Order: sequence, then C-alpha cells, then structure tokens
Amino acid sequence: MPTSATTKSAGRSNQRLRTRKDLLAAAARLLKEGRTPDMDAVAAEAMVSRATAYRYFPSIEALLIEAPLDGEVPDAAALFASDKSTDAAERIDRAEASMHEMTYRNEAKLRLMLAASIERKAKAIGGEGGAGGDDVPVRQNRRTPLIEAALAPVRDRLAPTAYARLCAALAMIFGPESMVVFSDVLGLDARAARKIKSWAAQALVRAAIKESASR
Repeated sequence: MPTSATTKSAGRSNQRLRTRKDLLAAAARLLKEGRTPDMDAVAAEAMVSRATAYRYFPSIEALLIEAPLDGEVPDAAALFASDKSTDAAERIDRAEASMHEMTYRNEAKLRLMLAASIERKAKAIGGEGGAGGDDVPVRQNRRTPLIEAALAPVRDRLAPTAYARLCAALAMIFGPESMVVFSDVLGLDARAARKIKSWAAQALVRAAIKESASR
C-alpha cells in the first residue's frame, strides 16, 4: 500500500511533468501566432517564472525545438476511435506504425531534441550547474498513452507487474531512440526498421498474453 511519502513524491513528479508540458504548450501557441518567443514570453504565457522555465529547459532554443513536436505525436483517442478490434497485437502494430511515421517525418527535430536531453542529463550526472536538478524531467513521455490505448482490450488479463513490464518493453521500440539504433548503428532504412519493429512489438504482446494465460 502506498505510503503518504510515496503519494506526495508521485504528486510532485506529476506536477513537474505538467509544468514542463505547460511550457511546451505555451511555446507552441506562440509559434502558431507567427512569433519567435524568448524565454520570458514563454514563461509569461505558461504563467510560471522565468527561473522556473530555465529549470526545465536550459535554453530557449531547446524549448522551441521540442514545442512543435507535441502536435505531431499521434493522438491515441483519434487513432482508435473507430477501431473495434480486440486483438492487442494488431492494435500495438497500428500504434507503432503511426509513431514510426511521425518519427521519421520529424527526424531532424527529434535528433536535436535527443541531443539536448542527453547533454542535459550528462551535466546533471556530472554535477555541472544549470542542469535543472535530478527532480526535473528532461523528456516528455509521449509514447506510453499510445501504448496503453493499444493494450486496452487486454489490460484486465495481465497482472499489474506483467502489464507494466510489457509497456516498458514496448517503450523501447516506440520513438526516436529506436530510429537512431536502426539508422546509425545497424544502417537500416525506415522501411526495414518498420518491419522489424512490427515483428518485435507484436511478439512482445503475444508473449505477455500467453505467459499470463498459462498461470
């Protein structure tokens, strides 16, 4: 049973994620207005202090690189709005296909975002100033809502630990990190990468369901 300290910690973590998302949303709104805002303008739009904004983003450039990406991520509700399928493997493949297309379409921006988050984390680990602190999230979790929506038909068939493990395993397949592995490490193009990810994602789902049924 969660302790009060655990609950408070989770609450603070959720608040920090909301603050980061609010800053991204504020920057996106200003960009849509045709403006190129500075950090003061974004902070004011998000109704936080300038110092708070800099805790979450080391520079206005890092913020403006990531801000447009929120609108590019597939919307889980829209993706499955007319999908009555209960085949979780097929649904996860559909979800990954949509994320795959978005990832390769925005490859340049996502690579810059990854570089910024890696540098920020490295500074935090190295104890350098201006990294925001370990309590400040360096990334948004945009893939989990999509994964959870795809797995909705089998959610109640999996134990909580098995479900969490499956979501975590699938998270390694979704998103720009896998693109970097396939492209830079393995030298595979987007089409080849998609085929392998399709196979892997569906295999993980089917394995988790089979394991759960055998218990």
